[in-house]
Amino acid sequence: MKRFFALSRTTHGVLDLASPAVCALLWLGSFPHWTVVLLSLFTAFAGYTAIYALNDLMGMKADRERFAGSELNPGYSVEASAERYPLAQNILSFRSGFIWMAIWLILTLVGAYFLNPVIIFIVLAAVIFEMTYCLLLKVTHLRTLVSGVVKVIGPLAAVFVVDPSPAPASLLLLLSWLFFWEIGGQNVPADWNDTVEDLRVNAKTIPIRFGAEKAGLIVVSALTLTVIISAFLPLISPARLGIPYSLASLAIGYFFLLKPGLELYKSKEGRYAGRLFDSASYYPLSQLVLVTVFIVTNAVIGV
Repeated sequence: MKRFFALSRTTHGVLDLASPAVCALLWLGSFPHWTVVLLSLFTAFAGYTAIYALNDLMGMKADRERFAGSELNPGYSVEASAERYPLAQNILSFRSGFIWMAIWLILTLVGAYFLNPVIIFIVLAAVIFEMTYCLLLKVTHLRTLVSGVVKVIGPLAAVFVVDPSPAPASLLLLLSWLFFWEIGGQNVPADWNDTVEDLRVNAKTIPIRFGAEKAGLIVVSALTLTVIISAFLPLISPARLGIPYSLASLAIGYFFLLKPGLELYKSKEGRYAGRLFDSASYYPLSQLVLVTVFIVTNAVIGV
């Protein structure tokens, strides 16, 4: 099973579950019924498992070209398994990987139906955008924007679980927060770490297109927007969060995003890109812990 979980980057996928969870809690301002929580967790896990597997299935040929005649790069602590890219390493067949992905995708659609049938269309949109992202590998560096869209689809679905008619303006604020986090904390740092391999296959990425200086500015700018937007999230939540929450959110953003982002910008070294990716991967989880503490505290004191 290790090969299949490596295909789906399960360690990273589990961390990603924090993104839809924190969005649902912020939007609702309280915990949903336990049955909704359990079904949502299962559906989200299935969805991330399927989409990450789809990424590797779509990128199998390019991944084999990337690592032809060389070992896998060190990767990141959240994706450090020796079985990474099992298709490219020929330790898992395409057929087996496809069946694995299809099963989890079907489970995602079933869970989506019971949570809110509208989410079925959101899941299918995620599949289309993920395929588009992979197909644009050698076409344009603007595929980075598509990755941002893919990453906010899970949180979008989470909002529709707790609210069938979300307010567009509040939804835009929430999704913009995670869109910029994905660009500055995940996608560009990942491409930066893989620059040598990407050059081998003529991939189009932000670091290759603009160089280290401009790529660093893009990273810091995106992360700065992420942190600033996080301070305004109490405005969309019915929970009493206020200034204390905003200050704590700013502190979390500095520690997990801005500090490693600035280190990358100053050093221009790939190893700092890996450090930023790792640190940013824990950002949604830290935000989930923060909002949970506030909601539980409010419930205890009867606010």
